[in-house]
Amino acid sequence: MRPALSAAQPLLVGCDFSSAPTRRKPIVLALGNQRAGRVVLERIELLETLDAFEAWLAQPRDWVGGFDFPFGLPRELVEQLRWPVQWRACIEHYASLSRGEIRTTFARFCDGRPAGAKFANRAFDKLAGSSPSMKWVNPPVAYMLHAALPRLLRAGVHIPGLHEGDPRRVALEAYPGLLARELLGRRSYKSDERARQTPDRLIARKDLVTGLEQGHTRLNLRLKLTHAQHDALVQDASGDRLDAVLCLIQAAWAQRHGAPWYGLPDTLDPLEGWILTA
Repeated sequence: MRPALSAAQPLLVGCDFSSAPTRRKPIVLALGNQRAGRVVLERIELLETLDAFEAWLAQPRDWVGGFDFPFGLPRELVEQLRWPVQWRACIEHYASLSRGEIRTTFARFCDGRPAGAKFANRAFDKLAGSSPSMKWVNPPVAYMLHAALPRLLRAGVHIPGLHEGDPRRVALEAYPGLLARELLGRRSYKSDERARQTPDRLIARKDLVTGLEQGHTRLNLRLKLTHAQHDALVQDASGDRLDAVLCLIQAAWAQRHGAPWYGLPDTLDPLEGWILTA
């Protein structure tokens, strides 16, 4: 067993988020650090409530984290709805709405648009292959944003390009699918549905973990795992732990670039944000 992280080691965090966490489907945190050119996974933490997530964020310690949920809404959407175009004011307005109000508002927006262009996108969504942050089903990333960002604000974390907070706790938007596609193409590696947890997806997870360990991505980072960690990531058919580790590697890339932008383009839209490594 590896020793626990010491206070002197810079902590890296990868987060696979759930907007309605439970014991069966918790928020997953992959915690680690960089050593000798490798990203070392120290441990996995599971958070079963949103309050536990907020309490974790608020703890006074140094970290750089990649979080798998949207950090902003499309400018086109915000402007058409006449919501505040300053990021914090927009998020606070969004947080004041219920999920039902969000669904009704966004559905009305989509109803007025042509087929094939129902959703508004952020500038980088198509580049990253990510879902529009206003999407409320499959996956419900609009609800993830609604649940997560107000908690980041209350915890006082720093969000480069969007919000000045505690520079010791740096939160960045990550997207595991972006890194996974570098190694797997369009092969699926996960499913929450037992009937779809197939041998082909198991093989894809094996290939994905091996590729990460060998550093076969453009990020030029190699993942360091114990044998037990390797097996646990492969055997998690939901892919939640593996997604958290993919976010951990993106956070390591950001940490290498460092403040103030952590690898984000300095031309990013201060309302929409940006996904790490996009």
